[in-house]
Amino acid sequence: MSQSLRDFQEKLGYQFNDIDYLRRALTHSSYANENKKDKIKNNERLEFLGDSVLGLVVSEYLYSHFPNLAEGQLTKVRARIVCESSLGEAAVNLGIGHYMFFGRGEEMTGGRERTSILSDAFEALIAAMYLDGDIDVVRKFVLTHMDSIIIDAIEGKLFIDYKTRLQEVIQIKKGNRIKYEIFKEEGPDHSKEFFTHVKLNDDIIGVGKGRSKKESEQAAAKEGLKYLQDEANK
Repeated sequence: MSQSLRDFQEKLGYQFNDIDYLRRALTHSSYANENKKDKIKNNERLEFLGDSVLGLVVSEYLYSHFPNLAEGQLTKVRARIVCESSLGEAAVNLGIGHYMFFGRGEEMTGGRERTSILSDAFEALIAAMYLDGDIDVVRKFVLTHMDSIIIDAIEGKLFIDYKTRLQEVIQIKKGNRIKYEIFKEEGPDHSKEFFTHVKLNDDIIGVGKGRSKKESEQAAAKEGLKYLQDEANK
């Protein structure tokens, strides 16, 4: 077992009985594709299972601890907790990206920081712990490492994920494509500001700025949503 996997288990607060589960959870498809001769398995099937296991743990917790919330409210809170941005935040807090196995191309294009990849890996990790241990192991892990996210979701403090919302809106029409491009950076390295525009197919529908690439993309997506709403109301 590599030292990095030992270190990551310390962070998790869980020691795997079968370390192959953890290794697979941290293996991106790009790494598996570049090492086909070794027949390495990626984390996509684990992600599929982890999504359901996480949903069960969160649903059970909300059902048990908030008896006064109606079904619709429970659904909304759960959606905030298990959305891509929340899982990405939990993954960043654990430093999952640092321990993942990537192909060279994905590594060079920022895969270790991509929210979609990190949130998928977090779900895969949930499945790995479930298969290696049991539901009690997962429950303890989730309630320990997602406690602040769960509290913020219940109190309505989680930020709105405009990128996900925009993606949902544009998917209504088949063939629509969305793309974010950083077109300008300003300021010194310690205080840089990023400018992003978002394109729907070939048309720019929103422009945003922020102190990070993610923040500028969220701002652009917010403007994109407003543009589409204004167009729909004409």
